[in-house]
Amino acid sequence: MAAVFSVGAPATRALPGSSIAAASAGEDFSNFRTYDDATNKFQILVPQEWLAGTGESSGIKSVTAFFPEPASDTNVSVVITGIGPDFTRLESFGKVDEFAENLVNGLDRSWKRPPGLAAKLIDSKARNGLYYIEYTLQNPGERQRHIISAVGMANNGWYNRLYTVTGQFFEDESEKFKTQIEKSVSSFKFT
Repeated sequence: MAAVFSVGAPATRALPGSSIAAASAGEDFSNFRTYDDATNKFQILVPQEWLAGTGESSGIKSVTAFFPEPASDTNVSVVITGIGPDFTRLESFGKVDEFAENLVNGLDRSWKRPPGLAAKLIDSKARNGLYYIEYTLQNPGERQRHIISAVGMANNGWYNRLYTVTGQFFEDESEKFKTQIEKSVSSFKFT
């Protein structure tokens, strides 16, 4: 089934005293807005000026992406996928370090001849019921991409769903985007 994707100004509800901002005490979120998805039951803070796009390929998979204008390779996306009933907790995928190593090692093709995509794990931790993973990706001859992800599970009443929040930017644009991406990914929460 083909995915439908639409882009435009996000349907957001400003929550100035939201629990997301409170959870990140000491952080300055004055240039962020709250994106509240009542259907998929999550909130995330995104930079004020970024656009949002949504897509859905079926009832069990949806994508919401946030990106600066003009469009670039920098973005934050929330992908929601239905998972089998045997996955009842996030730990069903393994502990955070095991999960992160399997993810990054599964992407790495730098050992092939000729070398392919190089993936390097930077950090992984579990916090507030989510797995946080930071790593880099680089195809030979291309700029290095920096990835910051949060992975979590929730049930919508019928089945379990895996939420993958991924922020990415090119390493050479780190000064411009890293803080925004980190704040946005770390602000994700279930509602």
